[in-house]
Amino acid sequence: MSAIREALRWGYTTGSCAAGAAKAAASMLVSGEMVDHIRLLTPKGYDLTLEVHDISTGNQEVSCAIRKDSGDDPDVTNGSLVYASVKRISEPGVQITGGIGVGVVTKPGLDQPVGNHAINSTPRRMIREAVEEVTANDHHQGGYLVTISIPDGVELAKKTFNPKLGIEGGISVLGTTGIVEPMSDEALKATIEVELNVKAAEKSDIVVMAPGNYGKAFMEQTYGFSLETAVTTSNFIAESMKMAADRGFTKALFVGHCGKLVKVAGGIENTHSKYGDHRMEILTDIACPMLDEDQAASLKAELAECIATDDAVAILDRYGIRQKAMDEMVLRIRHYLQLFSGEKIHVEVVTFSNVYGELGKTAQADAWLDLLTDREV
Repeated sequence: MSAIREALRWGYTTGSCAAGAAKAAASMLVSGEMVDHIRLLTPKGYDLTLEVHDISTGNQEVSCAIRKDSGDDPDVTNGSLVYASVKRISEPGVQITGGIGVGVVTKPGLDQPVGNHAINSTPRRMIREAVEEVTANDHHQGGYLVTISIPDGVELAKKTFNPKLGIEGGISVLGTTGIVEPMSDEALKATIEVELNVKAAEKSDIVVMAPGNYGKAFMEQTYGFSLETAVTTSNFIAESMKMAADRGFTKALFVGHCGKLVKVAGGIENTHSKYGDHRMEILTDIACPMLDEDQAASLKAELAECIATDDAVAILDRYGIRQKAMDEMVLRIRHYLQLFSGEKIHVEVVTFSNVYGELGKTAQADAWLDLLTDREV
């Protein structure tokens, strides 16, 4: 595993840390001998050797920690100590709970039921199997209580989606493979699925979607609406719409910056720059038919020299067609978003610029925003 991490800078999940700490603590509890490293086989098949920190022993209980290594992934938990205490109890089996810094689920739709600590299913299985492995020959007649704690988790949670998802008091213990792959597309899409699951469980008739929190101030100042309640799609526009349709949503309000959503107006499914730009070509296709031949040629040449969409909007303004072009743009955005959903979702759109504010919106966007704002009060 170390060679793989050095080459690719992969890391390991909070779930692997929790399972490793639990295995080390249980091993010390059974053997009475100190352990400075512990081996853990991840669900993905990689064999980790983890350094054990901050060992504490007590009456029928041992606690220790594993330090999180996220590799090159910009994870807020990188470097945090994940603790496990293992205690002998009279009840049989391995019981798992959370301590300080591990959040509690307060909304349905997540991996764990409401009221449980946010230790997901795969980490729970890893913890249970790790403890069972090293206690198989223990003469204790009862079971073991494993408590997972992350002391700085309360503060770290403020930098995550957890409060938005309904996980309070700390972070989640996550991981399906035990390994962190830096900036994995699959990990980002899994996050979108989790957000949509939470929204679906709320039984709301409208799901709000946005590529990110860019424009948060604009939405709050203009509409009194917080983008914190939106599902963050990142660049996965088409896949997010399909996921929403698969979860039974029939209405979606899509809010985004013109620089991102203009790509959707051209039918682009993933708006990451690595798949191409085409913003100016799309705006040219929208705007030029609104002008006579000479003006259209001039506009096309000017747009071709633009780098930022704000500059393009200024040019459209100068030609006197800004609002007409933006109205057409949002109709095209809506068309493709509905197409991406398999025509299962009725979509309304709001697009804006940080320089010009609101640029365009579809017919029912205001009514939906009013309804959503009333619900927030």
